Amino acid sequence: QVQLVESGGGLVQPGGSLRLSCAASGTIFSINGMGWYRQAPGKERELVAAITSGGSTNYPDSVKGRFTISGDNAKNKVYLQMNSLKPEDTAVYYCNLVRVRVTSGYVDGVWGQGTQVTVSS
Repeated sequence: QVQLVESGGGLVQPGGSLRLSCAASGTIFSINGMGWYRQAPGKERELVAAITSGGSTNYPDSVKGRFTISGDNAKNKVYLQMNSLKPEDTAVYYCNLVRVRVTSGYVDGVWGQGTQVTVSS
């Protein structure tokens, strides 16, 4: 019913920037909560940014001040601007929708396929 497609990952040098995009498709009436997670090899998936439908944002200390999440409710898109990237930011980044209102009701926990971000010189 709902699919997510991420883009914008790649290889960047330390100190560089990347902008990730996530587009949701399907018959979507509303989205309640969007976020970006990442998972590095051998580590658990962790939240790196979240935004509510009201625009409130939340970041862990590890990315605060460097990453910025934004959403475009009209286009069902969410973005992650990543600045001052560090090698420890290397991971697969996943887009997540917390709850989506669709024709048949609600869908919880929609995930994208992930996009690789590698920070290396």
